[in-house]
Amino acid sequence: MQKSIPASPRPNTSTFVHSRIPASVHSCIRAFLHLCIPAFLILIPSTVVAQTFETIGIRAQGMGGAFIAVADDASATWWNPAGLATGAYFNSILEYDRTDDQTRAEGVAIAFPALGLSYYRLPISQMRPSGSTGTSFASREDEGVLSVFGASVGQSLGNHVVLASTLKLLRAEGDTHAGFDVGAMANFSGLRLGLTVKNINESSFGAGLDRLDLARQVRAGAALVGRGRGGVSQLALAVDADLTTTPTLAGDERHLAGGVEVWMAQHRLGLRGGAATNTVGDSRNSASVGASVAVRSGTYVDAQATGGSDPSRKGWGLDFRVTF
Repeated sequence: MQKSIPASPRPNTSTFVHSRIPASVHSCIRAFLHLCIPAFLILIPSTVVAQTFETIGIRAQGMGGAFIAVADDASATWWNPAGLATGAYFNSILEYDRTDDQTRAEGVAIAFPALGLSYYRLPISQMRPSGSTGTSFASREDEGVLSVFGASVGQSLGNHVVLASTLKLLRAEGDTHAGFDVGAMANFSGLRLGLTVKNINESSFGAGLDRLDLARQVRAGAALVGRGRGGVSQLALAVDADLTTTPTLAGDERHLAGGVEVWMAQHRLGLRGGAATNTVGDSRNSASVGASVAVRSGTYVDAQATGGSDPSRKGWGLDFRVTF
């Protein structure tokens, strides 16, 4: 993949030139909005049964789930594969997440600017819509999870836009299917726009009461990312919005999220905070905090904790991340 967005040997250290946006960039923005977004929005289904975006990603969850336009580490394989082009030359993550109801999600991902490889192990119970009558899956330990193997690649379009896709192999309820995600990232002097479409081919697993459908999901995001002042080496302000509704065990979910990430001490310490609200059905809110500590150069421990009235979001997570 031709890299159109400069990569840095360390995460989140891209330098952005702060200047007036020229007319050519405005033309690229219009092209991105007029071509990419309508093409993706025609894929939106009437209903969605799937995992929420916030299931994976320690940095993302620490920012309240506002990460579509920020994704620049190996978790971009989940959040937005186009973000791999903005990251380090090598990035790997080993992740563990646990919710308040004791279900857990796990993942491992390795990423380069031109390629990402990932494996995620997700609890099926959190994907069942509220009121689902399926129960027998809970008694079968080998079929209580959705296993997702992914390979992500991308291609630049001009100097500002990257399109990428993730080809997935999914297994659950004794069935195996191929899946496909698409992501887009545009970068204009520190302003980032992102869009991700998951489960384009809408896989189904099992049958009868145990049937699990993964329908399409669409999420958009915007972020301002640049150098800070004083002891702040980098600052990111982000907002995300689900464009589809996802039935879950807690009820219908369509999140609007905002978050901030601050890197300090020469990129040895990162702090995050964010909040999200459910915009459909019952009002459910969540708030998140997160931190990253460099245990050595290029090696980080990331953590997040989320609370609030949204049971699908309450929990904590840790990861071990290596980047250079």
